[in-house]
Amino acid sequence: MPLRANNSASNRRDFWPAIVRIALVEILVLLALGGAIVGYVNWSSEVAFAEFLAASKLAAPSNHSAIQPVKGHAPCDRSA
Repeated sequence: MPLRANNSASNRRDFWPAIVRIALVEILVLLALGGAIVGYVNWSSEVAFAEFLAASKLAAPSNHSAIQPVKGHAPCDRSA
């Protein structure tokens, strides 16, 4: 019996380096994934902002306005 108890204790000690390696690999993968997500969000927001600026330059107001007053009615003239 003492041989089995000693054997299982040494097996448990042999697992710790493997557990530490797995934990480090998981942390590195999570950091890489987080960096990729942050980079993608940064890139997509820059692209969206550039598209917004390009659209706002195209929609700049010109000399004539599209809004014209209705003829014959004052803006606040409401008769019930």
